[in-house]
Amino acid sequence: MLLPFFNRDFVEAGLDEAGRGCLAGPVVAAAVILPPGYENPALNDSKQLLKSERNQLREEIMRDAIAWAVGSASNHEIDQINILKASILAMHRAVELLHTCPEHLLVDGNRFYPYQQIPHTCIIKGDTKYQSIAAASILAKTHRDELMEQLSSEFPVYGWQTNAGYPTIFHRKAIREYGTTQHHRMTFRML
Repeated sequence: MLLPFFNRDFVEAGLDEAGRGCLAGPVVAAAVILPPGYENPALNDSKQLLKSERNQLREEIMRDAIAWAVGSASNHEIDQINILKASILAMHRAVELLHTCPEHLLVDGNRFYPYQQIPHTCIIKGDTKYQSIAAASILAKTHRDELMEQLSSEFPVYGWQTNAGYPTIFHRKAIREYGTTQHHRMTFRML
């Protein structure tokens, strides 16, 4: 069972991102504030869940959360500022969109730039330890996967509906054969 909070005395938002290692598309982040006493034993790191489980949990999180928001940084921003800074930018954008202001940010990973004056704590593998980070992980991944599925109808040869822009053998082969699109990250090693 994941932990319900890092600091019980503050309104805490969990933050996570999806799509850092992709060759195409944005990096997407989510921020989630869960209610006190919230329990959902199905919550887990999005990578450890089936797609159907993630989609079901997405609906539950969006229904049950005090507040949730999704932010992103485009492939062009990733190329301009690098993937780490773009991931943090996407997290900042998600926090900015929350309709409830958090008093503490619980961030998956080991790097984060302060957002305004809100204290933060970085937790390595936080999506396997805290409910709010796991919830953010699920929202970020499902929103990003949905976006890549939509883009795949315009660019079907890359298999984004199944690989979500990650560097699979199929995706790399399609890049060799058809070149890149305006959605590819040009600073990433494509082949």
